[in-house]
Amino acid sequence: METMSSNPEAVYHERGDTQPPFPPVTRSVSAMSSDAGAESWAECMDVAVRTALRAGQMVRVCVMQEKRVSSKSTPTDLVTEADQHVEEMIISTLREKFPSHSFIGEESSAAGEKCVLTDSPTWIIDPIDGTCNFVHSFPMVAVSIGFAVKKQLEFGIIYHCFDGTLYTGRRGHGAFCNGVRLHVSKEKDVSKALILTEIGAKRDPHTLDIFLENMKKMLSAPTHGVRIIGSSTLALCHVASGTAEAYYQYGLHCWDIAAAALIITEAGGCVIDTTGGPLDLMSRRVVAAGSRKIADYIIQKLKPINYGRDDDDDDP
Repeated sequence: METMSSNPEAVYHERGDTQPPFPPVTRSVSAMSSDAGAESWAECMDVAVRTALRAGQMVRVCVMQEKRVSSKSTPTDLVTEADQHVEEMIISTLREKFPSHSFIGEESSAAGEKCVLTDSPTWIIDPIDGTCNFVHSFPMVAVSIGFAVKKQLEFGIIYHCFDGTLYTGRRGHGAFCNGVRLHVSKEKDVSKALILTEIGAKRDPHTLDIFLENMKKMLSAPTHGVRIIGSSTLALCHVASGTAEAYYQYGLHCWDIAAAALIITEAGGCVIDTTGGPLDLMSRRVVAAGSRKIADYIIQKLKPINYGRDDDDDDP
């Protein structure tokens, strides 16, 4: 097995004869335009990796401090000052380098900015995925940065803040964890699958009944088990890593799925809508799996939960 540096950033400079997750930077990012080609997106990714690592360091500092916690759409949809400060840092850093690009951020959207994905180069950012975990110092917290051009995902970066794990994926160039190439599970038998999910912010009796009914169907498939870890992005990274066979959820947002969807796809998996159609980043629903066979089985069992869309003004 490859031996890599314990410093995630050093992975890109100490890989030896292994294939890098993206080409090296060869020219100044300040010279790039909004219609730059694929090589320029690699430069964007280089900047984004360094920004994600910096954001993770901020999170590690903030988790040791007193946390000011408030709620957004529901009492269980939490936000802290750290979420806001980390997002401000990420967006300001990227905007300074790429002033013509568009941005979708979790906290910006919560503050009233429209969540619309256009053809423009667009950064899709979750500054602290797993805010409830962060509030309780439960160590499943990540920074997620996705990048799309003409509504197509070009790369994704997810940094596990507390164990220093850096997941990266670039379209057509594979997916990596701290520089080691990722591959999804080869298991196609759902009875041998480990499936991940999340509860979602809505906790009214009707929604909870559907959620529990769906989980019961997964457990009685039968499967090896169902897990909830409190971070959609890290759960999806487990699918990309092959340590879980599948993930499903109703109620996540585009910033929960954008980076991870690209990483899973580049690791050989599938990421689709709960109807079986192509992934719609704004639909707030997803099934991801190492194999289409397991994904299709999950889709057949699920009862839908309506969360509206990210790009609807009247999103419930």
